[in-house]
Amino acid sequence: MVLDKFKGIFPAFYACYTDSSEISEERTKAFADYLQRKNVKGLYVGGSSGECIYQSLEERKETLKYVAEQVKGELILIAHVGAPSTRDSVELAEYAASLGYDALSAIPPIYYSLPESSIYNYWSDIMDSTDLPFIIYNIPQTTGYNLSMNLFKQLIKNEKVIGIKNSSMPALDIERFKTIGGEDFVVFNGPDEQYVSGRLIGADSGIGGTYGVMPELFLKAEEFVSSGDFANARAIQRDINEIIIALTSLKGNMYSVIKEVLKLNGIELGSVRAPLEAVNDNELTQIDQINAMIEQAISKYYRKS
Repeated sequence: MVLDKFKGIFPAFYACYTDSSEISEERTKAFADYLQRKNVKGLYVGGSSGECIYQSLEERKETLKYVAEQVKGELILIAHVGAPSTRDSVELAEYAASLGYDALSAIPPIYYSLPESSIYNYWSDIMDSTDLPFIIYNIPQTTGYNLSMNLFKQLIKNEKVIGIKNSSMPALDIERFKTIGGEDFVVFNGPDEQYVSGRLIGADSGIGGTYGVMPELFLKAEEFVSSGDFANARAIQRDINEIIIALTSLKGNMYSVIKEVLKLNGIELGSVRAPLEAVNDNELTQIDQINAMIEQAISKYYRKS
């Protein structure tokens, strides 16, 4: 079943730069290896967490290539290929297919307000460009478009559409996509703040931007949900949310904060691509505190095992 292949925890992969803000092969492969050793199910490469909108096509291809070289065959790889133009998205899709990725995904086209017929054609053109299965990415808070159920029903008539990464905040959307999509249709919970509730209402898996800085906590949350230990599931979600609130409370962009936390743990990913803001020296004490929060939460739940 398709569901079995894509069921689990999928960190959204972070952009890995050199100190001069170029794509780093060494750091990309090291981070992929780090996540593989954490026993996640797979990686979602080239999405929002990968700062894709601020990278050239060649840079995005580099990341896709380095991740595939490091973990292909060991982890399930989903390539996010959404780009401002259909032509660029198709080029990325074909490249990901040539590298052996397991599936494609894409946000809807951005910037212009387009009719649903254009959005349907955009996603369909990506799907037609390769033989790979396709995962819709619905994230209205950044794209300005919230996938309608009417368009969703049209899209899933295409057998290549095997799932959706839903990052809209209403948990009801997850329930509807799962109910309409059917048993073997894969629904990925997008909002990390509601992983547990998303799973309970119908999500099969998760793709998240904070998974990479605390994969242990999301793996444990999944364990609690799967085993029916809802008291601990609620408790770990509260602790995860406290960490997410802290990650987003500084002047520096959340991904710059995450990269600083990972740096404290020996994982160097560089900073973020402007216009995203890097952390400043005045925030380093708070970053130490966030790292301590994550360490304490991991110790708390893994001591219970």
